[in-house]
Amino acid sequence: MLKKALILLSILTVPAAFACDMHGNTGFMPENDMQIAVGDKSANDMTEEKFNAIIDKVEAIYSKVVKKKKAILKVKRKWSNNTVNASAQQFWKYWIVNMYGGLARHPDVTGDGFALVVCHELGHHLGGAPKYSGWASNEGQADYFGSMKCFRRVFENDDNITIVSKMDVDQEATEKCSTSYTNAGEIALCERAAMAGKSLAKLLNRGRAVSFKTPDTSVVDQTNNKHPAGQCRLDTYFQGSLCDKSWDLEVDPKDPTKGVCNRSEGLKTGVRPLCWYKPADS
Repeated sequence: MLKKALILLSILTVPAAFACDMHGNTGFMPENDMQIAVGDKSANDMTEEKFNAIIDKVEAIYSKVVKKKKAILKVKRKWSNNTVNASAQQFWKYWIVNMYGGLARHPDVTGDGFALVVCHELGHHLGGAPKYSGWASNEGQADYFGSMKCFRRVFENDDNITIVSKMDVDQEATEKCSTSYTNAGEIALCERAAMAGKSLAKLLNRGRAVSFKTPDTSVVDQTNNKHPAGQCRLDTYFQGSLCDKSWDLEVDPKDPTKGVCNRSEGLKTGVRPLCWYKPADS
Protein backbone atom coordinates (compact mmCIF):
# COMPACT_ATOMS: atom_id res chain seq x y z
CA MET A 1 0.00 0.00 0.00
CA LEU A 2 2.84 2.39 0.81
CA LYS A 3 4.42 1.79 -2.62
CA LYS A 4 1.13 2.52 -4.39
CA ALA A 5 0.61 5.67 -2.34
CA LEU A 6 4.07 6.95 -3.23
CA ILE A 7 3.52 6.27 -6.94
CA LEU A 8 0.17 8.08 -6.85
CA LEU A 9 1.78 11.01 -5.04
CA SER A 10 4.47 11.22 -7.72
CA ILE A 11 1.79 11.30 -10.40
CA LEU A 12 -0.11 14.10 -8.73
CA THR A 13 2.97 16.21 -8.04
CA VAL A 14 5.14 15.50 -11.09
CA PRO A 15 6.37 18.74 -12.71
CA ALA A 16 4.86 19.87 -16.00
CA ALA A 17 7.37 18.13 -18.24
CA PHE A 18 6.86 18.23 -22.00
CA ALA A 19 6.42 14.49 -22.22
CA CYS A 20 5.18 13.23 -25.53
CA ASP A 21 7.95 10.67 -25.59
CA MET A 22 8.59 8.16 -22.83
CA HIS A 23 11.51 10.12 -21.39
CA GLY A 24 9.66 13.43 -21.04
CA ASN A 25 11.79 15.29 -23.57
CA THR A 26 9.12 16.65 -25.91
CA GLY A 27 5.53 17.86 -26.03
CA PHE A 28 2.81 18.23 -28.64
CA MET A 29 4.97 21.08 -29.91
CA PRO A 30 8.74 21.31 -29.70
CA GLU A 31 9.75 23.06 -26.48
CA ASN A 32 8.96 26.76 -26.71
CA ASP A 33 8.72 29.86 -24.53
CA MET A 34 5.21 30.94 -25.57
CA GLN A 35 2.92 31.89 -22.70
CA ILE A 36 -0.76 32.87 -22.88
CA ALA A 37 -2.29 33.76 -19.55
CA VAL A 38 -5.95 33.79 -18.58
CA GLY A 39 -7.30 37.14 -19.77
CA ASP A 40 -4.47 37.73 -22.24
CA LYS A 41 -5.62 40.12 -24.99
CA SER A 42 -4.27 37.80 -27.68
CA ALA A 43 -6.27 34.80 -26.46
CA ASN A 44 -9.12 33.22 -28.41
CA ASP A 45 -12.65 32.77 -27.02
CA MET A 46 -11.80 29.63 -25.03
CA THR A 47 -13.24 29.57 -21.51
CA GLU A 48 -12.48 27.26 -18.61
CA GLU A 49 -15.97 25.80 -18.97
CA LYS A 50 -15.40 25.01 -22.65
CA PHE A 51 -11.89 23.70 -21.89
CA ASN A 52 -13.33 21.22 -19.41
CA ALA A 53 -16.31 20.30 -21.61
CA ILE A 54 -14.02 19.33 -24.50
CA ILE A 55 -11.84 17.21 -22.25
CA ASP A 56 -14.95 15.66 -20.65
CA LYS A 57 -16.23 14.54 -24.04
CA VAL A 58 -12.98 12.84 -25.02
CA GLU A 59 -12.34 11.41 -21.58
CA ALA A 60 -15.85 9.90 -21.31
CA ILE A 61 -15.00 7.59 -24.20
CA TYR A 62 -11.31 6.96 -23.72
CA SER A 63 -11.28 6.34 -19.98
CA LYS A 64 -13.21 3.15 -20.82
CA VAL A 65 -10.85 2.30 -23.67
CA VAL A 66 -7.83 2.68 -21.39
CA LYS A 67 -9.52 0.66 -18.65
CA LYS A 68 -9.80 -2.25 -21.09
CA LYS A 69 -6.02 -2.01 -21.47
CA LYS A 70 -5.75 -2.60 -17.68
CA ALA A 71 -4.69 0.99 -17.10
CA ILE A 72 -6.18 4.18 -15.65
CA LEU A 73 -6.50 7.37 -17.69
CA LYS A 74 -5.75 10.57 -15.82
CA VAL A 75 -6.21 13.87 -17.66
CA LYS A 76 -4.54 16.70 -15.77
CA ARG A 77 -6.45 19.90 -16.54
CA LYS A 78 -4.04 22.78 -16.19
CA TRP A 79 -6.30 25.66 -17.17
CA SER A 80 -4.34 28.27 -15.24
CA ASN A 81 -1.01 27.12 -16.67
CA ASN A 82 0.14 29.50 -19.43
CA THR A 83 2.20 26.89 -21.30
CA VAL A 84 1.47 26.52 -25.02
CA ASN A 85 1.92 22.77 -25.22
CA ALA A 86 0.47 19.43 -24.13
CA SER A 87 2.04 16.17 -23.05
CA ALA A 88 1.60 12.49 -22.24
CA GLN A 89 3.26 10.29 -19.64
CA GLN A 90 3.01 6.81 -18.18
CA PHE A 91 3.69 5.96 -14.56
CA TRP A 92 2.98 2.44 -13.41
CA LYS A 93 -0.63 1.76 -14.56
CA TYR A 94 -1.53 5.43 -14.91
CA TRP A 95 -1.72 6.83 -18.43
CA ILE A 96 -1.49 10.59 -18.12
CA VAL A 97 -2.46 13.40 -20.46
CA ASN A 98 -1.44 16.94 -19.51
CA MET A 99 -3.52 19.69 -21.10
CA TYR A 100 -2.42 23.29 -20.62
CA GLY A 101 -4.59 26.40 -20.70
CA GLY A 102 -1.99 28.35 -22.65
CA LEU A 103 -2.41 26.03 -25.62
CA ALA A 104 -6.20 26.14 -25.41
CA ARG A 105 -6.11 29.96 -25.40
CA HIS A 106 -3.77 30.33 -28.39
CA PRO A 107 -5.49 32.38 -31.13
CA ASP A 108 -4.77 29.75 -33.82
CA VAL A 109 -6.34 26.93 -31.81
CA THR A 110 -10.06 26.31 -32.31
CA GLY A 111 -12.20 24.24 -29.97
CA ASP A 112 -11.95 21.33 -32.41
CA GLY A 113 -8.23 21.92 -32.69
CA PHE A 114 -7.91 21.65 -28.92
CA ALA A 115 -9.91 18.41 -28.96
CA LEU A 116 -7.54 17.08 -31.62
CA VAL A 117 -4.60 17.81 -29.32
CA VAL A 118 -6.27 15.73 -26.59
CA CYS A 119 -6.61 13.00 -29.22
CA HIS A 120 -2.94 13.42 -30.19
CA GLU A 121 -1.86 12.87 -26.59
CA LEU A 122 -4.10 9.82 -26.31
CA GLY A 123 -2.50 8.70 -29.56
CA HIS A 124 0.85 8.40 -27.81
CA HIS A 125 -0.77 5.86 -25.47
CA LEU A 126 -3.06 4.09 -27.94
CA GLY A 127 -1.88 4.90 -31.47
CA GLY A 128 0.24 1.82 -32.07
CA ALA A 129 3.25 1.56 -34.39
CA PRO A 130 5.44 3.26 -35.41
CA LYS A 131 6.65 4.07 -31.94
CA TYR A 132 9.53 5.54 -30.03
CA SER A 133 11.74 2.87 -28.46
CA GLY A 134 9.34 2.50 -25.52
CA TRP A 135 5.59 2.74 -24.91
CA ALA A 136 4.78 5.87 -26.88
CA SER A 137 3.61 6.09 -30.49
CA ASN A 138 5.78 8.61 -32.31
CA GLU A 139 4.67 12.15 -33.16
CA GLY A 140 3.42 11.48 -36.68
CA GLN A 141 1.50 8.40 -35.59
CA ALA A 142 -0.10 10.29 -32.70
CA ASP A 143 -1.28 12.92 -35.21
CA TYR A 144 -2.56 10.24 -37.61
CA PHE A 145 -4.38 8.32 -34.86
CA GLY A 146 -5.76 11.60 -33.53
CA SER A 147 -7.71 12.50 -36.67
CA MET A 148 -8.33 9.00 -38.07
CA LYS A 149 -9.51 7.21 -34.93
CA CYS A 150 -10.00 9.45 -31.90
CA PHE A 151 -11.56 12.61 -33.37
CA ARG A 152 -13.98 10.62 -35.53
CA ARG A 153 -14.94 8.39 -32.62
CA VAL A 154 -15.57 11.28 -30.23
CA PHE A 155 -17.59 13.46 -32.62
CA GLU A 156 -19.33 10.95 -34.92
CA ASN A 157 -22.71 11.40 -33.20
CA ASP A 158 -22.69 15.20 -33.33
CA ASP A 159 -24.83 17.04 -35.86
CA ASN A 160 -21.74 17.51 -38.00
CA ILE A 161 -23.64 18.70 -41.06
CA THR A 162 -25.03 21.67 -39.13
CA ILE A 163 -21.73 22.34 -37.38
CA VAL A 164 -19.76 22.37 -40.62
CA SER A 165 -22.37 24.54 -42.34
CA LYS A 166 -21.35 27.32 -39.97
CA MET A 167 -17.63 26.87 -40.66
CA ASP A 168 -15.42 28.30 -43.38
CA VAL A 169 -14.16 25.01 -44.82
CA ASP A 170 -11.37 25.00 -47.42
CA GLN A 171 -12.59 23.85 -50.84
CA GLU A 172 -9.81 21.27 -51.12
CA ALA A 173 -10.93 19.67 -47.86
CA THR A 174 -14.53 19.53 -49.04
CA GLU A 175 -13.61 18.03 -52.40
CA LYS A 176 -11.35 15.32 -51.02
CA CYS A 177 -13.67 14.44 -48.13
CA SER A 178 -16.50 14.09 -50.67
CA THR A 179 -14.34 11.68 -52.66
CA SER A 180 -13.45 9.52 -49.65
CA TYR A 181 -16.99 9.33 -48.24
CA THR A 182 -20.51 9.22 -49.70
CA ASN A 183 -22.57 9.74 -46.54
CA ALA A 184 -23.18 13.44 -45.85
CA GLY A 185 -22.54 13.06 -42.14
CA GLU A 186 -19.23 11.31 -42.73
CA ILE A 187 -18.19 13.97 -45.22
CA ALA A 188 -18.96 16.68 -42.69
CA LEU A 189 -17.03 14.88 -39.95
CA CYS A 190 -14.07 14.51 -42.32
CA GLU A 191 -14.19 18.25 -43.08
CA ARG A 192 -14.40 19.05 -39.39
CA ALA A 193 -11.36 16.92 -38.57
CA ALA A 194 -9.42 18.41 -41.48
CA MET A 195 -10.11 21.98 -40.32
CA ALA A 196 -9.19 21.07 -36.75
CA GLY A 197 -5.85 19.89 -38.13
CA LYS A 198 -5.39 23.11 -40.06
CA SER A 199 -5.90 25.19 -36.93
CA LEU A 200 -3.09 23.27 -35.24
CA ALA A 201 -0.82 23.33 -38.29
CA LYS A 202 -0.97 27.13 -38.34
CA LEU A 203 0.34 27.11 -34.78
CA LEU A 204 2.91 24.39 -35.44
CA ASN A 205 4.27 26.17 -38.51
CA ARG A 206 4.96 29.29 -36.42
CA GLY A 207 2.99 31.71 -38.57
CA ARG A 208 4.11 30.38 -41.93
CA ALA A 209 1.33 29.48 -44.37
CA VAL A 210 -0.02 25.95 -44.58
CA SER A 211 -2.50 24.67 -47.15
CA PHE A 212 -4.34 21.52 -48.19
CA LYS A 213 -3.29 22.38 -51.74
CA THR A 214 0.45 22.35 -51.09
CA PRO A 215 1.36 19.08 -49.36
CA ASP A 216 4.92 18.53 -48.23
CA THR A 217 6.68 16.69 -51.07
CA SER A 218 9.75 15.66 -49.10
CA VAL A 219 10.44 11.93 -48.67
CA VAL A 220 12.30 10.61 -45.64
CA ASP A 221 14.94 7.88 -45.85
CA GLN A 222 13.72 6.45 -42.56
CA THR A 223 10.70 7.10 -40.36
CA ASN A 224 11.04 10.31 -38.38
CA ASN A 225 9.88 9.77 -34.80
CA LYS A 226 10.17 13.43 -33.83
CA HIS A 227 8.04 16.44 -34.73
CA PRO A 228 7.52 16.75 -38.49
CA ALA A 229 7.32 20.23 -40.02
CA GLY A 230 4.02 22.10 -39.80
CA GLN A 231 2.86 21.41 -43.37
CA CYS A 232 3.76 17.74 -42.99
CA ARG A 233 1.66 17.58 -39.83
CA LEU A 234 -1.28 19.18 -41.62
CA ASP A 235 -0.91 16.53 -44.32
CA THR A 236 -0.97 13.85 -41.63
CA TYR A 237 -4.12 15.17 -39.96
CA PHE A 238 -5.77 15.51 -43.37
CA GLN A 239 -4.84 12.01 -44.51
CA GLY A 240 -6.06 10.63 -41.20
CA SER A 241 -9.43 12.30 -41.77
CA LEU A 242 -9.56 10.88 -45.32
CA CYS A 243 -8.80 7.27 -44.34
CA ASP A 244 -12.12 5.44 -44.53
CA LYS A 245 -11.05 2.56 -42.29
CA SER A 246 -13.44 2.42 -39.34
CA TRP A 247 -12.28 3.87 -36.04
CA ASP A 248 -13.08 0.56 -34.35
CA LEU A 249 -10.46 -1.32 -36.36
CA GLU A 250 -7.67 -1.78 -33.84
CA VAL A 251 -4.17 -0.51 -34.51
CA ASP A 252 -1.25 -2.64 -33.40
CA PRO A 253 1.77 -1.83 -31.18
CA LYS A 254 4.13 -3.67 -33.55
CA ASP A 255 2.51 -3.81 -36.98
CA PRO A 256 1.97 -0.30 -38.41
CA THR A 257 -0.27 -1.61 -41.22
CA LYS A 258 -3.12 -2.87 -39.03
CA GLY A 259 -6.32 -0.84 -38.83
CA VAL A 260 -5.08 1.98 -41.11
CA CYS A 261 -4.87 2.91 -44.79
CA ASN A 262 -1.72 1.59 -46.50
CA ARG A 263 0.07 2.06 -49.79
CA SER A 264 0.65 -1.70 -49.83
CA GLU A 265 -3.12 -2.06 -50.39
CA GLY A 266 -2.89 0.13 -53.47
CA LEU A 267 -4.30 3.15 -51.64
CA LYS A 268 -3.15 6.68 -52.38
CA THR A 269 -5.57 8.54 -50.11
CA GLY A 270 -5.71 8.33 -46.32
CA VAL A 271 -2.14 7.00 -46.03
CA ARG A 272 0.62 8.35 -43.80
CA PRO A 273 2.61 11.08 -45.60
CA LEU A 274 6.12 10.20 -46.76
CA CYS A 275 7.41 13.45 -45.30
CA TRP A 276 7.75 11.58 -41.98
CA TYR A 277 6.82 7.93 -42.61
CA LYS A 278 8.89 5.28 -44.38
CA PRO A 279 6.76 2.21 -45.24
CA ALA A 280 8.57 -1.06 -44.56
CA ASP A 281 7.88 -2.35 -48.08
CA SER A 282 9.13 0.75 -49.92
